[in-house]
Amino acid sequence: MDINALKRFAQTTRIWMIDQVTTRLDRVLAGEVVAQRAPSGAITALKAAIEHDRVDVIEQTACTWFNRFTALRFMDVMGLTSPPVVSPAMRATSPSTHDGHEEAHRQHVLQACHEWHDRMPFLFAKPGDYSDLLMPAGLLAPDGFIARLRAVMTEAACQHVEIIGWLYQFYISAKKDAVFAGLKRNIKITPANIPAATQLFTPHWIVRYLVENSLGRLWLRNHPHSKLAAKMAYYITPQAPETDFVPLNRPEDLRLCDPACGAGHMLTYSFDLLYEIYVEAGRAPQQIPRLILTHNLTGIEIDAQAGALAAFALMMKAATRLGRERFLHLQLQPNIVVMRNVTFTPAEVKNIAAMVGHDLFTPGLRAMLGQFEQARNLGALIVPIQCDMAGLRRCIAARALGADLKLKDMLARVLTVLRMAEALAPRYHVTVANPPYMGAKGMNPALAAFIKANYPQSRSDLFAVFMERALGLSVPHGLTAMITMQSWMFLASYEKLRARLLARTMLLSMAHLGERAFDSIGGAVVSTTAFIIGNAPDTRQQGTFIRLVDGGSEAEKKARLQEAIHHPDCGWRHQASAEDFEHVPGRPIAYWLSGNFRQCFSRFPLIGASAAAVCGMTTGENARFVRAWHEVDLNRLMTDAATPAQARQSGCKWFPYAKGGGFRKWYGNADYVVNWQDDGRDILASGRAYPRARQRYFSPSASWSFLSSAYFGVRQQPEGFIFDMAGCSLFPNRPDQISLYTGALCAKTAGLFLQALNPTLNFQVNNVASIPLPPSLDTTSVQAVVQTAVQISRCDWNGHEASWDFTTLPLLSAACQGDTLAQAYARLRAQWQDMTDDMQRLEEENNRLFINAYGLQGELTPEVPVTDITLTCNPAYRYGLRAADGEGRLCADTVAEFLHYAVGCLFGRYSPDVPGLILAHQGAGLEAYYARVPQPRLAPVRDNVIPVLAADWLTDDIVTHTCEFLRVTFGAARFQENLAFIERALGKDLRRWFSRDFFDDHVKRYRKRPVYWMFSSPEGSFNALVYMHRYQRDTVSAVLACLRRFIAQLEGEHARLRKQARGVGPSSDQRIRAQREDRALTAQVETLRAWAHDVLEPLAQQRITLDLDAGVKRNYRLFAGALKPIKGVQD
Repeated sequence: MDINALKRFAQTTRIWMIDQVTTRLDRVLAGEVVAQRAPSGAITALKAAIEHDRVDVIEQTACTWFNRFTALRFMDVMGLTSPPVVSPAMRATSPSTHDGHEEAHRQHVLQACHEWHDRMPFLFAKPGDYSDLLMPAGLLAPDGFIARLRAVMTEAACQHVEIIGWLYQFYISAKKDAVFAGLKRNIKITPANIPAATQLFTPHWIVRYLVENSLGRLWLRNHPHSKLAAKMAYYITPQAPETDFVPLNRPEDLRLCDPACGAGHMLTYSFDLLYEIYVEAGRAPQQIPRLILTHNLTGIEIDAQAGALAAFALMMKAATRLGRERFLHLQLQPNIVVMRNVTFTPAEVKNIAAMVGHDLFTPGLRAMLGQFEQARNLGALIVPIQCDMAGLRRCIAARALGADLKLKDMLARVLTVLRMAEALAPRYHVTVANPPYMGAKGMNPALAAFIKANYPQSRSDLFAVFMERALGLSVPHGLTAMITMQSWMFLASYEKLRARLLARTMLLSMAHLGERAFDSIGGAVVSTTAFIIGNAPDTRQQGTFIRLVDGGSEAEKKARLQEAIHHPDCGWRHQASAEDFEHVPGRPIAYWLSGNFRQCFSRFPLIGASAAAVCGMTTGENARFVRAWHEVDLNRLMTDAATPAQARQSGCKWFPYAKGGGFRKWYGNADYVVNWQDDGRDILASGRAYPRARQRYFSPSASWSFLSSAYFGVRQQPEGFIFDMAGCSLFPNRPDQISLYTGALCAKTAGLFLQALNPTLNFQVNNVASIPLPPSLDTTSVQAVVQTAVQISRCDWNGHEASWDFTTLPLLSAACQGDTLAQAYARLRAQWQDMTDDMQRLEEENNRLFINAYGLQGELTPEVPVTDITLTCNPAYRYGLRAADGEGRLCADTVAEFLHYAVGCLFGRYSPDVPGLILAHQGAGLEAYYARVPQPRLAPVRDNVIPVLAADWLTDDIVTHTCEFLRVTFGAARFQENLAFIERALGKDLRRWFSRDFFDDHVKRYRKRPVYWMFSSPEGSFNALVYMHRYQRDTVSAVLACLRRFIAQLEGEHARLRKQARGVGPSSDQRIRAQREDRALTAQVETLRAWAHDVLEPLAQQRITLDLDAGVKRNYRLFAGALKPIKGVQD
């Protein structure tokens, strides 16, 4: 079936259905719809329902009709309806019963629904239900609902009843999106919204894996000579014969439950497999559907709509096996228990006690009657207190005879409670589910409180709670099969749950799916695992684990699963026991680890024994307290405070702040600063901060990013840093051993240990502290390797303007000096290649030292791919190995950096004569520049304004200044050759690059916090750069003066064009061209004059003062309409 087509159809139809039902409701209430045949009770019930919740009535009725129509179409295709209801008869082009008349077709649909009510009351209403009044109109248009329904529910697509579940999931997906949008605003998921937020249709191959290795496995345990295995493509044969299991002689004795059944996908395949079991047991085929629905299957669901579809799906399974005639005589309904809120008043409880007598009305029954008041919220998580259910049923049946309506209503509610309680009794041999996924933060208060009180070990997520509950529904030695998030396998928050599972149950089989197991969910949104648990302990018996995390799609994972089933030596099939997991701290389900790897955790001390791995500060308001380092006044920034006392005494406001960042090893990612003036006075006064581990601020550490989409990258952090929650840090007990720990965490072995401890995107401090560290290391060699690696990485980091320790452009260094820019780049590129080669050699040597120390020589090799050499000068890392033009991109970026540096020199931020930052403080003036650079070869611009124009209108524009910089740095003799090299590297001429690319490139390099700001007219014909740190109150006036000079040049051109247009000499084509250019130029001047009058002049008069401490984002907005917009800064 075309899943995307189903999705589009269901989502668009939902909008149409709701609109139709709303219109119909308004017409019914206004008396416009003729409803003579509708019983008066239907109108009364409708009015009562909308008075309670009009929106819910509309949405539920629209959904009900959508489900009915999809069900009717499916039955049409199966031949169960005669004549067809929503499908054309043979050789007809439109439904045969309506003859083009909408009302005739409407009556035919209603009649069909009423006729099916007796057999399927869960989906089709009896006559007189108010949903009849709200049936959508306009069904029969050529491109209307019925036509589109048939187009997606083709005969081929309807070969599998699961299509009904897919359509329902997509129908409610819009509501799911709305629920998750609400979560971002801290709106909890209400009971009514739990189904939309949590339902996820399981791919059929995963369903087969779960059912075949639970239900199928249990049957084969009891019947070892069965041929059933040949029909189970996803069955994994146990490694050793099994002797301890639930005895089951007859298929009728087997009980299977799905406690969160949704639309019934697990149950429908269980039906198929049970059918084969019954056939093998010798039962008559015409009796098997009745036996299955009577004895074997139970579904529990909080969503009445989904529950109805689950029941319908099972009925269709029965119809497929029986044929139409036998099916029409099947007076039986599937055991789908839809949870309903049931309450009793104190008076009613007394009446029940008096009615059933003291023998039956035990304290347990009294308590059980109150357990289902929130049944739609808690669902199968309720553990009913057991009592004499059979006796109660007999008593109620006797009392119901002759009872009045009020008493019958009360007794019906008691029976509803008994039915739910019986379904939730621990009586199942197999429990199978794809439970709801919902983190604790999204739970409504009642649900969260219930889970906290009853499921404390698994309360972090609803799926884990269902894991516990499913085991509670199973009999001893029963089997539980589920697909859940993988987080329970690794996260510390589930450690107690893992300990309980490993001690009391046995993991028999697992297909570890990882990301992208659901094609219907785009991207790496959810990481899952499918598994089967035996409800009895056996710590030594090994389970089978198939690692599918590397598959990039459903199809790839499915193929790899089948490969592993048929070829155990494939490389991704593993055996492990509960005892094996005990070796690793936290007991993660790291089934893929070899014995040697696992033993490392018990043989060697853990890093946490000799170093402190800690989380850093949470400011509570980063937008207020954190800046990119280049935003602030350099005079108020201290980068090398060794102690809190030094920081305090400095009087500075800003200090380095480790916030993690991208994958980089050894050194770097020093991008941010934090306001820690007076020991964090402002941050602490806010009342929202959590300044963890303050005693370790400013101390050297090994730091890493808490969240990463790539690999584990550790950087040696020098003294002077405060660290963030996202920039976790390790502090050795002996600070002189910082290099040893950096080497340990940068080694390949650390990444593999972390993958075992927690293979998520989060590198938590407790995981890092749990990495083993062999005491027999060659520490001298390790420290020598690490110190050299850090030195190379630091040199690489400081070679770019992103570093506050940047001194000069490597291209202009003495080591790269050449006669031309091309020669300098060639020497620099060779130097960079040497750095990359040296770093690769050092990393491999570091790996070798640690592999040997751990005794893992036979399992790991020290090689490091060049893509993992995290130097900016390494194009394989910077652009990725797939970048075929990596060398060209590196050359272009290096030239762009040269031009950025040129702009910095033109503004006085840098100088080609003196290393480091020159002007980088608030309102910096040229006197400060000349104090540092008394005799510059290149003087910075005086007014802090550099025009950037598409043509050479002004003699002091960016191109003129840059060409002068090129002559100063590489001489005038070969200027043209050097300019040609620049333009070749950029792929365009210099003026075009500056006018079109420079500012966007600058914004990207400076992470949307640019230090050079571009004043830009509405149509972009005038642009001028200013340097933020040199901004003065009259800077806008200087920009305005520059604009007026530009306008004067345009007016001069305007006069020339007018003269040419009127002249005698030029040809007619030249005159026409001159006239066209003159009109454009006139419009351009008018636009510029208006911009000057409306925007620049008022700003100039305001004489705005900047506050660098407020940051670029706030200051940039002061010049709205004047500066070039930056997405994320001005919006």
